[in-house]
Amino acid sequence: MLLDDYRINGRRSIRRAEAAIKRLGEGFALSRAVEITADRVSEYIKTRLEAKAKPATVQKELAALNRMFTLAIRAKKLTLAQRPYIPTLEIHNTRTGFFEEPEFHAVLEHLAEHLKPVAEFMFWTGWRTSEVLGLQWRQIDFRHGVARLDADTTKNDDGRELPFAILPELGTVLTRQRSRTEALEISSGQIIPWVFHRDGARIKCFRGAWITACKAAGLAVTVDEGGKKIVRALRTPHDFRRTVVRRYERAGVARSVAMKLTGHKTESVYRRYAIVSPADLREALAKVAALSQATVRQPRKVTSIEGARTHSRKVPAKSVRLDGLTAGANSV
Repeated sequence: MLLDDYRINGRRSIRRAEAAIKRLGEGFALSRAVEITADRVSEYIKTRLEAKAKPATVQKELAALNRMFTLAIRAKKLTLAQRPYIPTLEIHNTRTGFFEEPEFHAVLEHLAEHLKPVAEFMFWTGWRTSEVLGLQWRQIDFRHGVARLDADTTKNDDGRELPFAILPELGTVLTRQRSRTEALEISSGQIIPWVFHRDGARIKCFRGAWITACKAAGLAVTVDEGGKKIVRALRTPHDFRRTVVRRYERAGVARSVAMKLTGHKTESVYRRYAIVSPADLREALAKVAALSQATVRQPRKVTSIEGARTHSRKVPAKSVRLDGLTAGANSV
């Protein structure tokens, strides 16, 4: 019933649902729905966490189980009383990675030429990797200076517009990429629909090239996993997303507007990206220190009591007109 529900509604995360069903099947085997109690759900959670499954992964599995019961009750195959309590796990996954500009340029220097415009576009837009790599020229409107994402190409199925002409750096990236593409189309005699490509072919993934560039830029570490040395990048393309959110926060852009630009559907998710760096904290305290020093340096003007008496004067009462009557201020 769950998979049918995904197919009917055209949800693209059906693979995630299938993975959740597989895990749930390992935990509940061939149990009937009425045999899945709150105690058994708690035992399932405990077993999965002890197996080092991430809480966020377990939460997705619980959400799938919860949806199964909802569909069964809706179809009148179960009653509401037969639904077990399925808890919601508390997830602590605040985003922490972001790019400082020197780090970005260091990685950019070591990327292949066809990947550099991809990284530059992501650095300025914060769009998801899949959204950027799937971008086609029909979605770029140079006349009005707008880049558009179709609803069926985004994670949350919401279309999006980005007025890139307002940001010179972003306009330069797209203009330069268009010139390169047109030159290749003329020389090869083929039409290239993709904005970002490798000799006309769509770029599907650049994970290996990214890790290599990070290593060359000094932003990677080598870890030992099961006796095997693995190079792990300290920055990921998804960090561009957090970087742009932080940039919008610093610029004072309203969150409702920023979320439209980045494609965040809920503010709770957006807030996880709006992180504060140590540099932000230092900058904030530096402003406080500057204000404090300015207050200390400002000379204080001290007036003696006798001086105050000398300069003080009695202000005569003024007349006020009320309803055609004239009265002194004191009487009012």
